[in-house]
Amino acid sequence: MRTGIMTSPLHAGKAPRWLFRRMALLSREVVKAIVMEFGTEELLLRVSDPLWFQALGCVLGFDWHSSGVTTTVCGALKEGIAGMEQELGLFICGGKGGRSRMTPSEIESFCDEIGLDPRGLVRSSRLSAKVDNNALQDGYQLYHHTFFFDISGKWSVVQQGMDTLSRTARRYHWTGIRLKAFVDEPHTGICSDVRQASVLDLTSKDSRSARDASVEVLRQGPDFVLSELRRYREHTMPSRHSLMLKDINPDNIRRVLIQTYEQDPRDFTGLLEARGAGPKTIRALAMLAEIIYGTKVSRKDPAVFSFAHGGKDGTPYPVDRKIYDSSIDILKHAVDKARMGDKDKLAAIKRLTTYYG
Repeated sequence: MRTGIMTSPLHAGKAPRWLFRRMALLSREVVKAIVMEFGTEELLLRVSDPLWFQALGCVLGFDWHSSGVTTTVCGALKEGIAGMEQELGLFICGGKGGRSRMTPSEIESFCDEIGLDPRGLVRSSRLSAKVDNNALQDGYQLYHHTFFFDISGKWSVVQQGMDTLSRTARRYHWTGIRLKAFVDEPHTGICSDVRQASVLDLTSKDSRSARDASVEVLRQGPDFVLSELRRYREHTMPSRHSLMLKDINPDNIRRVLIQTYEQDPRDFTGLLEARGAGPKTIRALAMLAEIIYGTKVSRKDPAVFSFAHGGKDGTPYPVDRKIYDSSIDILKHAVDKARMGDKDKLAAIKRLTTYYG
């Protein structure tokens, strides 16, 4: 199983309506074929794989490397299966901008239709967003969140953040299948050709002690936190702290600290879920945990390398023929078994089998 993060150039504009309409139609047939052949869990696993997701964007005819792949492909998938959710046993919620804030209500609505308790799914949706916005502070502000789940309650998430300074967007992939912890390296693979000089990564295994210590700092009370933070700001600190310090004003976070303290979080996950605990609060507590308890926080960007689909000339790496042929075979068998009669909707997939057969 591969899940992870991908960074793409930030492109403006949107897909033409004539193209998006066809993307939605083709998306519907691809989803129906995969669900029929392999089940909804396999579809959720594939959505959580940034390589497969990027390949789907290519098959659907969209730009292979722009930030728009995320929003457009998720939108096409959601529109493509609209009205067929119960038949497929698969549900897609959220989207870009304002649509992302509708995710909890959409989850609840679908769960009401199928008799499924929505609370765990709503929590997973909110917590995955808080982790990538607050616990992993890499300079990307989330603006897109799409939540996929099936009738058994398994789920995956595709969300994207924007960094206007580097003109890039970073896409975060999650799956709840076999997820061990929301705050302990939940992304099993992180791929990007843009690495930040310094980030605050509280999801790193190197930050485990800092997560616990951050909660301990908060539990000593808002007055203690504010007094220590003011003392901390008076010292001359290493340059790696400069950006973090100027973003934190003790007087401005007093109300948030009181609100968070009163909710009495028991662990770091609870701290992330506390109302009002945003990135500045998390950052302040992590900093204080470091100077009080000596716990180290990872400041290394977890992004490792960039990827593409490969090329015949070996750039960026040779095409893996075995995986390529396997993907074609899977699509061919799925389409054949589905016995779909609408040849216009299947034409794009069938042309692939003809060209490479």
